[in-house]
Amino acid sequence: MAEAVKVAVRCRPFNQREKDRNAKCIINMNGQNTTIANPDTPKEEPKTFAFDYSYWSHDGFTEDSEGVLNPIPGSKYASQQIVFDNLGKGVLNNAFEGYNCSLFAYGQTGSGKSYSMVGYGKNRGIVPIICDDLFKTMNQNNAANMRYEVTFSMLEIYNEQVRDLLQKENPKGGLQVRQNPKLGLFYVQSLKYVPVGSYAEIEKRIEQGTANRTVASTNMNATSSRAHTVVTIIFDQISKDDSGSETKKSSVMNLVDLAGSERADSTGATGDRLKEGANINKSLSALGNVISALADQSMGKKKVLVPYRDSVLTKLLQNALGGNSKTIMIAALSPADINYDETLSTLRYADRAKKIKNNAVVNENPIDKLIRELKEENERLKKSMSGGGVMPGSTGMSAEDIEKMKKDMEEEIRAQLEANMAVIGSNSATWEERLKQAQNEDTGVDQYADRKTKDPHFVNLNEDPMLSNVIFHYINPGVSTVGRQDRDGKSKPDICLSGLSILSEHATLTCSGVTVELKPAEQGAKIKINGQPVTGTQTLVNKDRVMFGSNHLYVFINPKNDDSADDLPKNITYEFAQKEIAQAKGFATGSTAGLTKEQQIVQEQVLEILPMVSEVNAISEELNKYRSFEVVLLSAAARGAANSGSRGDDNTRVMVKMKNLLNSNTWLWERGKFMNRRYIMQEMYQSWLDGEDMSKTKENDDPFWEPTEDVLIGTTNMYLRFLCFPMDFDYPAPVKDYKGQDEGVIDLYITPCTANGKNIQDLDLIASEAVEPEEAAEELRGKPFNFKIDVISARVDKARFSKGLKVKYKMLKDKEDTETKMVKGTVNPEFKHSKVVKIPTVTQEWIDFFLTGHVTFELYGLQQESANDVKLAKMSTKELRQLEQLQKTSQITRRDTSFSLNTAGNDSDSRLKSEFVLLERKYERLLQKEKRLQQLCEEWNSKSGIEKQFKPFHTAVNNLVSAGATSNNTASLSRRTSVVLTQILAGQKALKEQRQNSDGTEVLQANKQIQNPTIEDKQGNETQSKACTLM
Repeated sequence: MAEAVKVAVRCRPFNQREKDRNAKCIINMNGQNTTIANPDTPKEEPKTFAFDYSYWSHDGFTEDSEGVLNPIPGSKYASQQIVFDNLGKGVLNNAFEGYNCSLFAYGQTGSGKSYSMVGYGKNRGIVPIICDDLFKTMNQNNAANMRYEVTFSMLEIYNEQVRDLLQKENPKGGLQVRQNPKLGLFYVQSLKYVPVGSYAEIEKRIEQGTANRTVASTNMNATSSRAHTVVTIIFDQISKDDSGSETKKSSVMNLVDLAGSERADSTGATGDRLKEGANINKSLSALGNVISALADQSMGKKKVLVPYRDSVLTKLLQNALGGNSKTIMIAALSPADINYDETLSTLRYADRAKKIKNNAVVNENPIDKLIRELKEENERLKKSMSGGGVMPGSTGMSAEDIEKMKKDMEEEIRAQLEANMAVIGSNSATWEERLKQAQNEDTGVDQYADRKTKDPHFVNLNEDPMLSNVIFHYINPGVSTVGRQDRDGKSKPDICLSGLSILSEHATLTCSGVTVELKPAEQGAKIKINGQPVTGTQTLVNKDRVMFGSNHLYVFINPKNDDSADDLPKNITYEFAQKEIAQAKGFATGSTAGLTKEQQIVQEQVLEILPMVSEVNAISEELNKYRSFEVVLLSAAARGAANSGSRGDDNTRVMVKMKNLLNSNTWLWERGKFMNRRYIMQEMYQSWLDGEDMSKTKENDDPFWEPTEDVLIGTTNMYLRFLCFPMDFDYPAPVKDYKGQDEGVIDLYITPCTANGKNIQDLDLIASEAVEPEEAAEELRGKPFNFKIDVISARVDKARFSKGLKVKYKMLKDKEDTETKMVKGTVNPEFKHSKVVKIPTVTQEWIDFFLTGHVTFELYGLQQESANDVKLAKMSTKELRQLEQLQKTSQITRRDTSFSLNTAGNDSDSRLKSEFVLLERKYERLLQKEKRLQQLCEEWNSKSGIEKQFKPFHTAVNNLVSAGATSNNTASLSRRTSVVLTQILAGQKALKEQRQNSDGTEVLQANKQIQNPTIEDKQGNETQSKACTLM
């Protein structure tokens, strides 16, 4: 009878990082229901999901003296024991009944998968409790006719390759996954299955597998959060009847800790020619497709193809999903508002999984019959290998294809023979013999635990907390060496490391009494202590963070001399050490208090990507690719996104700049594209280690190669508040790069114009007299408006950009960028570019754009595949990068290294400059108006008595004074012109008296009165412009 997959979800507490940023919990649980609220739309109804179990482990607990977390009476906290009672006991009971069982944990990195599966410290997870209770139950059974056999295996799937974690060495390309032709199921060829006789032995084997996994992930630069771990326990119950015949009831328990489910950042990776080359996310994508297909199948859809073959993971989980297994899925949820998208994705994934139905049966077979069938099958396989004749299905195939097909079939037959013989052999040797052999085997697990409290040593740090504090390197008295073991094995250092940037003789350690000194053994040996590069002898202090090469990160522990700083945390974590390295490189990684949600995301992305950039730089050096990489924070202003009204992305982006060290060409990669390329670079490096010739790699297949593209030199933002008045704007705009450093100037001119692009000769006649831009902008509402953008010329500081220069910009409502022509052969290009922007009706959107938006002008330089510098080509990538670092050090300024998350500073400078120029232009306009008023009055006064026609003079003065005025500012206009009108009335009186007195003496008196107004006139006009003085 079909049985649905049981699905549980569990919500963890906030971690320290989330507490520091005052994160908000978006998850709530009530019974079997789980709800998630969107933090960006608080009024929206939360989404609700129902599961078999909803475990609230976010709060409501206390920690006892032994460190065990227990629920507070009355709270809904789900402890480790509660989770085991609901899920683990079912797995255990099903195993004793002879059913196959599968338990897998799903969720993003850091969501608590490993805590539920394995646990930490005294809070044991499902896996160790199942194993412990399994042996406890076995030991309670004293039946004489029943015996038990337990075997254990542990493997890891990374980048579609299978590694046996119980073996130190694995074949090139990983272990092969084969299909059993009889059962149709997939299995891992040559995977080691170890007999275990107690829970302690299982613990020992898990430690062995974890240690091997840690070493491999460090040496191979593998990202542990992207790997799946599968622990398989085969539990056999062998019973003997009265006739002496034995029957085996067998249960296979698969305990799967899936890789982090966070979706790959597709920004920038979309369209990358090498996107399909990376297999890193293939398994989880395939698992999602399998779950969806099985859900459709269970809902009654016909002809549904379940794509088990699409990945290694889905092949091995075929039985667990839709096959002969009782399966449980536990989905781990991150409760913080910053993880809303990922948590919602996890809930939807789990919601699909609960629709899957399996058909589990008891696996019980007579042993004699099983062995007989296996032997018969082996005979058939041997005959098929020795037989000749025509290959089935080979008609029409070439001889080469037939030979390849024959070879593949022989490999499959040999693999099946090997698997069958392993089963037969396990039944021929006694269980006791096999168990004793396994117990005597050296697992390589730390056998010197007592030295941890006596001798100075290094203990590893890893991004996965489960892989930290696993590897110990003890320092003996005297001189010890650190380095890479030679391939011929002749020289072996005391502390043997391998991987990126590790030299044969990397460092020496001198231990004298309670003091340990570290010194680079060779020039160029990469060593950092507490984030700072080491060039000479340095005395190590307890809890120092030491990095050898690019990714061997350790904490130095000196039990003999605890001289560590008081402000250090009790337990040093990987995150703490990486923050330290980031700070040493100039990135702000302090408290998240006061940071916005977007800034917090940027900070996390910087901490995540910095070690990756260090890694790819090391790969570039090892493969001599002549490329260097660095992290770039590109603000919205630098990209022209913030308040531009056209780009729609106001967030700072974490990007990576790749530079060709031979010709200085550069490329900016989005984070998603870089991470995709990094995985392919890892594959290339691993192939190189395996002896492949990477020099034959084609350009299009090389992750380090990129076709040339125009490089963004810098940007400048032009704010448009001046158009509200309206005014023209003539400005040599400074161009700044992403670090805020000056790279050149773009000469811009923006002015109101007619519909056909002609400049308006006298802007003063249409100018607004409003004081505030908001008031002036209202005068434009509902009217047509046109303005013209002139990109006149540019100047850049660096000669290498003389190959070609152009400017791009994008106006509100434009779908495409507007570009100037590319001007080649100069660093002072003349663009003479003009564009008319026609607005049929000024709407609120345009008003907002004028008041708060801007146009970003981007200056691009032409890059070409030029010939490499002959002198530089004689140097290695490592030497060129060292030279580049020396040049940066000699030119460094504080601004070079201050990568604050508040990246709006440069844009604020541009805004303030714009405001300052606007005020200057308003002042200049008032001066021009004043000058024109004086000119009108002087012209009128210089005329003879008969020529002084008052009406035209009155009209001219009135038009000039009232230019730009509206009904909204009539009162202020009256105050501005009161003196002018008083002077005009005085002039009228003087004109009449002139007609009566030909000598004109009265006119002089009138003029005198104008020059010396009454006290009341002075008080009313003392705040007005001197333009009111006519003579």
